[in-house]
Amino acid sequence: MEKKILVVDDEERVLQSIAGVLEDEGYRVATARSGEEAIGVFQREEPDVALVDIWMPGIDGIEVLKRLKWIAPDCQVIMISGHATISTAMTAVKLGAFDFIEKPLSLDVLLMTVRRAIDRQQELLSAQRSEEIVVEDSAFTTRSVPLNELTGPPFTSLREAISLSQRTSKKKESTLLHQRTLKRSMVLYGTGLHSGMKTGLLLQPLPPNSGILFGNISSDEVVPAHLDYVQTTEFATSLRKGRAVARTIEHLMAVLHAYRITNLMVKMIEEIPVMDGSALEFCKVIEEAGVEEQEESLEELVIDQRLEVVHGNKSLVVEPADLFLIYFFLDYPPPIGQQGFAFALENEKVFRDQIAPARTFGFLKDVEMLERMGMGGGGRLHNFILLDDEKIVNTELRFSDEFVRHKILDLIGDFYLLNRPVRGRVMARLTGHTENIALLKKIQEAIREKER
Repeated sequence: MEKKILVVDDEERVLQSIAGVLEDEGYRVATARSGEEAIGVFQREEPDVALVDIWMPGIDGIEVLKRLKWIAPDCQVIMISGHATISTAMTAVKLGAFDFIEKPLSLDVLLMTVRRAIDRQQELLSAQRSEEIVVEDSAFTTRSVPLNELTGPPFTSLREAISLSQRTSKKKESTLLHQRTLKRSMVLYGTGLHSGMKTGLLLQPLPPNSGILFGNISSDEVVPAHLDYVQTTEFATSLRKGRAVARTIEHLMAVLHAYRITNLMVKMIEEIPVMDGSALEFCKVIEEAGVEEQEESLEELVIDQRLEVVHGNKSLVVEPADLFLIYFFLDYPPPIGQQGFAFALENEKVFRDQIAPARTFGFLKDVEMLERMGMGGGGRLHNFILLDDEKIVNTELRFSDEFVRHKILDLIGDFYLLNRPVRGRVMARLTGHTENIALLKKIQEAIREKER
């Protein structure tokens, strides 16, 4: 059956452009040039999906959204805006908008979002007919996962880690993986750890082969999540391209790596929010949005030679293996001491359970130094582990070795700046973001040498 789309926009040029594109794709299109007109057309035409501009005179798009959801709670409404803000996106999502896309509209993003909305509508209709309504976009709830349910449990020694790699040598037969994006846009509020600014995230699905892009909520400029755009590794990993800046990206990038999200727009205000100092909230957002596999594929990055970086007593080595395996050793003053942990990134459940909850940490003397440098302004007693005088000041540990697990979290995030899921064994001793990026540059150079 031919699907019907309602397009609501007070700009005639935009209205006709969107209508023309949708008609070319075989959709029936109804249009409205104001919020008042939209409500009447919606009741008369009963469209499958509505595309509603937010900024209109009279009844604006947010009010139209409220009324359409009151008339038909299961209708799929896609909000459009040329002046997006985190708060506007959050309001629209909370009121039940299916998605949120920005002007100037990308043709691919527009059509992809409309198709998703129609699929969603069909799912709800099917569920109603069978009287088994299951809403995939309901609020995320967590459950503990027993270790015996996990296919890739953590290991506590390098010997066990290497043994695991050898035992799974036949598991990976192909390096081709489906590209992935989110099923719908998501919004998240928070505070930047180093800027101290109130900020947030707008995560938007992208078509295949787009990559992961970071952009400012009020600008069209973007910076790709790629090694070539690393600006600094001082206390965190930050990117810059032109005026586009993305700071403290490693926790979110670790989650995208673990869930194999390959195409995504991340809009923010310069810095990724720190949340509770871990990556757990980002996992929840990804799972609430849902992960969509796309038809196009990409090739896993397979490490086929040993490469290393040595800075004094710090060392970072990568070598061939049949999964992404990390062994990390750190040595700090008490109460941390010496900690070692090995982790196999076989699936997102293992990551979410064993690595994502590990929080960032810092010593009081370092926090005071950061404040003098104008950094660390977002550090609060609830969003990182504070250490002083050989004791933990502000919290209870989630794991006895939470510190080394957090270092692994950072490393997983940095490694995704290679733009592909990685297969190789990493052995790290006392290293941080600077060594991570140095090793990634060696890997990139080795790849380019082979392509010459």
